[in-house]
Amino acid sequence: MGKKVTRIGVLTSGGDAPGMNAAIRAVVRTGIYHGLEVHGIMRGYQGLIEDDIYRMESRSVANIIQRGGTMLKTARCKEFYDYDGRKKAYDNLKRRDINGLIIIGGDGSFRGAVEFSNEFDMPCIGIAGTIDKDIYGTDFTIGFDTAVNTAVEAIDKIRDTMDSHDRIFIIEVMGRDAGYIALHSGIATGAENILVPELKSNIDDIVSSLQEKERRKKLVNLIVVAEGDGFGGAVEVQKVFKKKLPKAEIRVCILGHIQRGGSPSCLDRLIASRMGYHAVESLMEGRYNVFVGILNNKMHYIPLENAVKNKGKISEEWMKIVKILAS
Repeated sequence: MGKKVTRIGVLTSGGDAPGMNAAIRAVVRTGIYHGLEVHGIMRGYQGLIEDDIYRMESRSVANIIQRGGTMLKTARCKEFYDYDGRKKAYDNLKRRDINGLIIIGGDGSFRGAVEFSNEFDMPCIGIAGTIDKDIYGTDFTIGFDTAVNTAVEAIDKIRDTMDSHDRIFIIEVMGRDAGYIALHSGIATGAENILVPELKSNIDDIVSSLQEKERRKKLVNLIVVAEGDGFGGAVEVQKVFKKKLPKAEIRVCILGHIQRGGSPSCLDRLIASRMGYHAVESLMEGRYNVFVGILNNKMHYIPLENAVKNKGKISEEWMKIVKILAS
């Protein structure tokens, strides 16, 4: 059991993700229900350092659950990497008597929370908000479901022109360090190959597979590539294919930041609301320096240090499924 929390701050940090607003809403209204003062911190850790903080009421979060992005905005703050920046942030919280912090973000945001909490004994709770779904210890992260459905919808439309022109299409989705969006969207759209950062792909095997399909008159082939795959993204993969498949018509489409935006799906709204509620409950119970995760549809409180030290991994079984279903 930790210290009693009476005033809390909430911030969103790192990359934005659909559903962050739903989490903010849940934190604010659950906090108010328990008689806490809730303060919104603008632009993540940058707002902490600049004292860009304001008190939130229940009506502050009205009509935001369906909106993408984050009403508190977000930023990547280099100053927070240094002790002096973190000390400035702590002094601002102390002056306002804020004695609990809820951070909605990914592993980089959690890394900052671990250092901040250890240095200044500030109770911190993390909420996993990242479209990459690469946080260790949870089956869900806020924003992934919306992002992957956005990718699936776009790829389905691209497949129509693939079918019309007998083309190989290489679709690049987001995922600098994690391939979950590529994996899920690729399986859901029937991709022949999926390239992810976690697993090394043999380009010669892929080319041989495409040549074999060409002999079978299967001229429409979809390849989904995470931006951080070992070849350097879709454009680099296309260069390799052009050398080895000179007669093939190959096109590239990079989906980019469209995957970050849009109204969050029902699932993302639900898990964000649930995580936001339990984050406040955790602080009230004196449990902190954890992040709120969901495993087997049950809430779990995972030490923030575990999330920072470990990475979610793609199993070989998934890639076996891809290979079998695309044959």
